[in-house]
Amino acid sequence: MKTIAIIGAGKGLGLSLAKRFGKEGFEVALVARNAVKLQEMVDELKVAGIQASYFTADIYSKEQIEQAISGIKEKYGHIDVLEFSPTPGKFPPTSVLDLTVENARDLFEGYVVSAVNVVNAVLPDMLSKKEGALLFTTGLSALHPITMMGNIGIAMSGMRNYIANLHTELSPKGIFVGHRSLGLFMKESGTGTFDDPDVIANMWYQAYAEKNVWEEEYPKGVNPQTIVF
Repeated sequence: MKTIAIIGAGKGLGLSLAKRFGKEGFEVALVARNAVKLQEMVDELKVAGIQASYFTADIYSKEQIEQAISGIKEKYGHIDVLEFSPTPGKFPPTSVLDLTVENARDLFEGYVVSAVNVVNAVLPDMLSKKEGALLFTTGLSALHPITMMGNIGIAMSGMRNYIANLHTELSPKGIFVGHRSLGLFMKESGTGTFDDPDVIANMWYQAYAEKNVWEEEYPKGVNPQTIVF
């Protein structure tokens, strides 16, 4: 049985991903800070017949990330798929004209540094097995400059560069690296529209199963000019 670890799991996309991959027989490991919400998600997944557990970690802490990943491997033996979609940050989206070292560094550490720490914790086993998948969900500022998201854009575009380099290095080694840049305001599950987390989770599972397109904006063709902020 395969295992998916969802980093930054919440009751939106994280829960939808857990249900979608769980439907395909995956065991699910949820990683976030709030143990109460994580337990509620585990309970909901178990009602659906999905084997799930949670592991608490602050995305800013290398030690906590490593402990969580070690805990997952101790319980399930391996991590076959990693999905990374935390929402860190002690500062709100900040205009490029209001950037400070503090609000830029905070998001950079929350996204880029944490991504490096997470990947470094799971990659050796995937390289040893010559298989696995690293899936990264970001926002549209990873691909396009958006002036009102100056601090987030620095972080996400930096993470996108890291993801692209991972793809280049790992695809010949049997490891799929996927990136989806979301240009939308996510709604609650059940609408059936493109901004429904269940629909997005299904998109991610298809991308993982087919492994044809490593990077794409979602919905396809979206750009900052087509979104009303």
